[in-house]
Amino acid sequence: MPHVLDPVTGIPDRHDFMATLQRAVGTANEMHTSLALLVVDIDGFAKINRASGYSAGDRVLRHLAQQLRQVARDTDYVARLGGDRMALILPAIMNQGHAELAIQKLFRLLDLPFSWQAVRFKISVTVGAAICPQHASHPEHLLRQAEKAIDTARSLGQRSAFPPDVGVDEGLSAFWDMEIELFGAVERGEMAMYYQPKVRLPDLRPIGAEALMRWFNRARGAVSPSVFAPIAEQTGQIKPLTIWALNTVLRQASAWKHPWGNLSVSVNVPAELVVQHDLPELVESALRLWGNGHIQLILEITERSLVADPKQSFRILSQVRDLGVKVSIDDFGTGYSCLAYFKDLPVDELKVDQSFVSRLLSDTASADITSLIVELAHQFGLCVVAEGVEDVATLDALCARRCDIAQGFLFGKGMPVDAFEHWLTVPAMTLERHA
Repeated sequence: MPHVLDPVTGIPDRHDFMATLQRAVGTANEMHTSLALLVVDIDGFAKINRASGYSAGDRVLRHLAQQLRQVARDTDYVARLGGDRMALILPAIMNQGHAELAIQKLFRLLDLPFSWQAVRFKISVTVGAAICPQHASHPEHLLRQAEKAIDTARSLGQRSAFPPDVGVDEGLSAFWDMEIELFGAVERGEMAMYYQPKVRLPDLRPIGAEALMRWFNRARGAVSPSVFAPIAEQTGQIKPLTIWALNTVLRQASAWKHPWGNLSVSVNVPAELVVQHDLPELVESALRLWGNGHIQLILEITERSLVADPKQSFRILSQVRDLGVKVSIDDFGTGYSCLAYFKDLPVDELKVDQSFVSRLLSDTASADITSLIVELAHQFGLCVVAEGVEDVATLDALCARRCDIAQGFLFGKGMPVDAFEHWLTVPAMTLERHA
């Protein structure tokens, strides 16, 4: 079976690695041989990106991948786990010393600097290593042991470390169980997009929806996004899930039948993708496949997305807007907000966080913040969405403040695509308050 390769480094990606590690550990257990797993983490990689740019960071990743190939024997396996972390599987080793020799060879190779665009780089890495079955006999736990050894090495001021010999631990953490189950969830038909209605104020006309990702695991049932989203982010699965979400949402929205004319649909984009240079290409590809002149795509990002690398995120978001896509800042007011910053933001919409909306009638500070956000946003030509609207009194207060759009349980919870399409034909939000 051909390997699935990481597009930046040209070595197998994390998904391929997990499958290979399972097979390799299974063989080691069956044949009663030892296997070493080395996990390699670049020291200060974020500084390289900030100082020299993401192209330089990609070049550093490719260089590390090349050096790992130099260390590997024909029977060994090199992969990228995600971010600045890579792995080397050494099957059929004699003892721990074999793994230590491979680590030292890698250090010697990386001690030699390399040049790229007239800039000299010298990579420093920390290596965590674990042996099967000495440290673990399950693939997921073996990986966890190796990654924990990286933390041990850094805490001791060392370049590498092995975990203590604690014997074979048969227990698997819930995190690793769920990580394995999340792989292939799309292919198994376990992922779905739900849609929460958004209405225009004050006339309550349906104007679109926010798309919400849901996971219905065959064994666990419904898994909360607050549980699986952090796992997807940590394991590199968030990008393919976001690509799937973009394509699924545009495909489904293009088929909606309703009397409301043009609608919008919002898709959440995680912070790490906002600074990736290929985000505009991913969005453009989805639009080319499923774009519809009657559907306005909106990308929802968090304030954290802008703060991490403002110049890069502004550049990427400007390219996205050039495609005719709008950008919305989710949970506005909860992070690093600077209202005077509005004129520079490449965004079209602000979403007032539900923590303010829910206290609009009971907390003077929340009411004042909401009023200020609406007023200044309008001065800079931005649309304002209030999320978490659950009662008519709050709705009236938002209308009085000239908020543009509202969403919340008062209008409808997130619902499957068929249910949302039905909602569009007979909106649940006629609210007899206008009778």
